[in-house]
Amino acid sequence: MRRPEQLDQVDSLIVPGGESTTIGKLAAQYGLIEPIRQRAAEGMPVWGTCAGAIFIATDVPQHPHPLAGLIDMTVERNAFGRQVDSFEADLHVPALGPEPFHGVFIRAPRIARVGKDVDVLATLDDRSTIVAVRQGRFLATSFHPELTADRRFHRYFLEIGPG
Repeated sequence: MRRPEQLDQVDSLIVPGGESTTIGKLAAQYGLIEPIRQRAAEGMPVWGTCAGAIFIATDVPQHPHPLAGLIDMTVERNAFGRQVDSFEADLHVPALGPEPFHGVFIRAPRIARVGKDVDVLATLDDRSTIVAVRQGRFLATSFHPELTADRRFHRYFLEIGPG
């Protein structure tokens, strides 16, 4: 999607991983930020994975480019290190059932703070490092669910449904 009017053709939006500064710059350049905010306010579910989670956060310290600001959270970019520090971890996600979800973390962000209306869906084993949250119709994951064969997060997002 490159044009704001294309948002009218979707019921839900996934902002994928990539490079968060590029996502913010391009979203601003193509005039997408306000239309995304408006559609989100009208009930369109939005899911940000990795860099997408950064883009939909309300606060990202030292991030010079525009954010959509949909989830009341502070996100730290590249919190686990460089590309060579990427890792995988099994996550306990009660919203998805008893089986662990295998998370793939690539130069991943960390959710450092959440607002009172944000539900923490998953943490790392230390139980303090937040890696998945939900606020109403908005979902954010620090990892890449699309890189696994497990579609539970995708089904979970689809079940949120437009408002």
